Amino acid sequence: MELQPPPLPDPASPRGSPVRRISRRARIIGSLLALVVVAGVGWLAWELTHPESPAVAQGARSPGARAPGAGGGGRRGGAGGPATTVGVAVAERADIPVFLDALGTVVPQATARVRAQVSGMLQQVLYKEGQLVRKGEVLARIDPRQFEMALQQASGQRMRDEAQLQAARVTLERYRTLLQQDSIARQEVDTQAALVKQLEAALVIAKANEGAARLNLGYTRIVAPIGGRVGLRTVDVGNVVGPGDANGVAVITQISPIDVEFAVPQDQAPELQRNARAFMEAKALDRSRTTLLDTGVFASLDNQVDTQTGTVRAKARFNNAREALFPNQFVNVRLHVRTIRDAVLVPVSAVRHGAEGDHVFVLKDDRTVALRPVTRGQASPERVQIATGLRVGERVITEGADRLRDGSRVTLPAEGPPQAAAGPQRMGAQDEREQRRAQRREKRRRAAAAPATTP
Repeated sequence: MELQPPPLPDPASPRGSPVRRISRRARIIGSLLALVVVAGVGWLAWELTHPESPAVAQGARSPGARAPGAGGGGRRGGAGGPATTVGVAVAERADIPVFLDALGTVVPQATARVRAQVSGMLQQVLYKEGQLVRKGEVLARIDPRQFEMALQQASGQRMRDEAQLQAARVTLERYRTLLQQDSIARQEVDTQAALVKQLEAALVIAKANEGAARLNLGYTRIVAPIGGRVGLRTVDVGNVVGPGDANGVAVITQISPIDVEFAVPQDQAPELQRNARAFMEAKALDRSRTTLLDTGVFASLDNQVDTQTGTVRAKARFNNAREALFPNQFVNVRLHVRTIRDAVLVPVSAVRHGAEGDHVFVLKDDRTVALRPVTRGQASPERVQIATGLRVGERVITEGADRLRDGSRVTLPAEGPPQAAAGPQRMGAQDEREQRRAQRREKRRRAAAAPATTP
């Protein structure tokens, strides 16, 4: 059996440690150099895409420049910070009206559904749809012939009863004369006197029947009970009408004057009750509150509060001469309740609300502001009353107050921004471009030298 020689060591095997150690060290150094190159290229790209502002660079190179956030410049609008441009208004003294706005409904003072008082055939319709009629004007006629006959019959009955009564009275006078001569019995006189009273009662009944017949004949002329506008016609000529008709002959709505009914909160009802005898102007506006429909006066206030809504009903009366208000129309009511005399007024934008309540910034003579608490009063769309905390003539901040605090320094728009006491002048556009190019070249040079100097 042959003996095999031992195998020679393989240089590529793990036993070849010298070669393996040299290649691993080279790989690590190459990786580090690649990382440094990638980092330098990334830094160069970031610097090229985010160039430093020339003004910042100039300020950084200037000996008197301060680091951001150093000193008191970090507090925005503080006493030591830069001045803030603000808007200013002067507190004025004026009269401010107090209004009550509510949603109202136009309601007519009277609405009448005209019905026939007697039954009969409608002979004439004398009105037009939508016509304005006066009180007592004839609207329609019913055939009057049967009522004329009834009146004649009642008149004849009355005339007959009058003749019988007259004859009975003459006979009674004759009996009384004979009784004085003792030529007739007293019983006959008393009987005749009773007959006279009976005929007098019959005559009264006859006159009443005649009056009823005359009244029924007058009811054949259907007249307007109120003045106003007639609605759409509900019956035509030739139909038989009567008191039991549901639709009637016509519907009349009074439109001048006309009322507007609205609801007021129960908290404001006592004030309206106190001013009920005084003149309070009321204005009716359309739904968009842009068009004035009519001007009237406050009329009345209801005597109880609605428990479901917590409001009290009220009425305002309008002449409605232009007929701009229509029954059942929804309108916006603006009631002038009272006027506050000599009130201190400022713009609404001057009053600000904070954790401690309402306050304003008052401008001092040294161009600093002071935070002052105030009490807000009545307000209008543009101005608000300051009940306490402000005097007439003081200046308040209306714009830019969100950047202020107590003691901040401000600048008025007419004065312009504050100028620096000393410093480099603004360089031209060409100088700025040259400075940017120099900065880019310096950044490229640093980025190229960074990999060579890295260990």
